[in-house]
Amino acid sequence: MSVTFRAARPDEVGAVMALLREDRAPGTPPVRDEDPMAQYLAMIGDGTTQLIVGVDGDTVVACYQLTILHLVSPSIPIRAQLESVRVRADLRGQGIGTALMEDAQDRARAARATLMQFTSNTARADAHRFYERLGFSATHAGFKKELGTG
Repeated sequence: MSVTFRAARPDEVGAVMALLREDRAPGTPPVRDEDPMAQYLAMIGDGTTQLIVGVDGDTVVACYQLTILHLVSPSIPIRAQLESVRVRADLRGQGIGTALMEDAQDRARAARATLMQFTSNTARADAHRFYERLGFSATHAGFKKELGTG
């Protein structure tokens, strides 16, 4: 299998959503009835976030979102925030995840980020071991709060 990473095309948003829905961790908020294309257009419209797909031929087999954060910080003013990291479940263990993370780091460095950060659901023990093998450390506790729409 030869996987190439590139910016997602609008016609691939459905495949990305399928990847995200197939691998929902315990405690994840319920799926909302939102327009995926509107979400995609809003996400890429601000110019700081990229939706990247890993493709084998014409088939989307992996994805991630990379946001470059410019902060007021004395130590790390440009950070890369990684979200929605997925490799199709039946293809895990073949090196695609490692290639995905290398691609994300390359893109972050190209944007002058000096730190990459992300959260991972506490139930994803296998993923945590994978990230640690790649040199990532669990250094912070994450907090979330649903804000609602009202």
